[in-house]
Amino acid sequence: MSTLVILGTQWGDEGKGKVVDLLTSRADVVVRFQGGNNAGHTLKVGGEKIIVHLIPSGILYPDTLNIIGNGLVIDPGVLLEEKEQLRKRGYFQYDRQLVVSERGHAIMPYHKIIDQGREELLGGAKIGTTGRGIGPAYEDKVSRMGIRMGDLLRPDTLRRRVHAVLEEKNFLIEHRFRKPKLDPDLVVEEYLEYGRQLAAHIGDAAQVLQSRIAAGSRVLFEGAQGTLLDIDHGTYPFVTSSNVVAGNACCGSGISPDRLEKIWGVVKAYTTRVGQGGFPTELEDDLGEEIRRRGVEYGATTGRPRRCGWLDLVVVNHSIRLNGLTGIALTKMDVLTGISPLLICTGYDLDGESIDKVPADISDLERVVPKYRQVKGWDEPIHECRSFDDLPKNARDYVETIEHLTGVPVPLVSVGPAREQSIVRKSPF
Repeated sequence: MSTLVILGTQWGDEGKGKVVDLLTSRADVVVRFQGGNNAGHTLKVGGEKIIVHLIPSGILYPDTLNIIGNGLVIDPGVLLEEKEQLRKRGYFQYDRQLVVSERGHAIMPYHKIIDQGREELLGGAKIGTTGRGIGPAYEDKVSRMGIRMGDLLRPDTLRRRVHAVLEEKNFLIEHRFRKPKLDPDLVVEEYLEYGRQLAAHIGDAAQVLQSRIAAGSRVLFEGAQGTLLDIDHGTYPFVTSSNVVAGNACCGSGISPDRLEKIWGVVKAYTTRVGQGGFPTELEDDLGEEIRRRGVEYGATTGRPRRCGWLDLVVVNHSIRLNGLTGIALTKMDVLTGISPLLICTGYDLDGESIDKVPADISDLERVVPKYRQVKGWDEPIHECRSFDDLPKNARDYVETIEHLTGVPVPLVSVGPAREQSIVRKSPF
């Protein structure tokens, strides 16, 4: 058995898709365990850009099994569209490549209406949701009103549950959000058709995964978003609607904790975040804009520009403690080429007190003043480097400074967006 969890350590967009795609070539199974199509992973293969939202990154490899776990909320229309687009580009040619948990919850049309309606009513106080129905779908899961993917294969069950749920949802849609009510029979008809098209994929994903682990398969668990967006441990309320941390790899896929061996956190060489909320190291100047331009820092799903700032190791160390990281995959080092000096945040000052943690209260996070360590930058291009020794001395020092300040090794360094632009100092498998 060999298992590896890959997850984000910041506010998402750390480059997890590229890291997962690189390591998937050494894995037999790739598992998504939380989130939905509010997150996109951008992959670069042979100069071709591919963005996946629900289907795990391992779909680019014909012999790799991909699992969408019970911890996701799944928009079946988006899933089918993504499948079709991948097939048109020569990928995902076999149904056996994907298993979708029958216990995963479906995003329904009313979830999107409610999600978007709330943001409209909040106005300037909006959370910054993508409006894709993720949060409302998780709400229904917890309140035991959800429609699960297995229900799409059971007409009587689906019809009964949709009619019951829409009694409440339609009242909210009509009277709270001033939108037209949904016809339950049309919703049932639409989702039964989704079920027919997805029947080859929907099944007991947990049992499949457990069997593959028992057989000695190499399994990679692929997280979405980042630890600072975790519903419990992130910068609440500007967070996502699921648990992003490594512990949810077990809950969201159906395996026991003793099955997790290695946990790698993806750390962008600087920091970005999308949407609202505190961001202590944000650069609201020409340098921040230059980093955004160089790093092409725009959301893979929404296209929204990302806010950019210096590397914040208070945030990263927060993630290390929560996830029990055994390694760091450092991405987008190439974006920092030519910038000197570089600043690394090592602590905060909060109302005159030095702290080394992420405050639970968002208003405290918005007031903290970052404390920086200054390090020398490098001017030499690094996108052709393929070993650690190939890197300029100052670039190596930057990596080693991160290792020293976090206490976690950096076994992988990304020096460009393409799969081959990677330095693997130690393989996790």
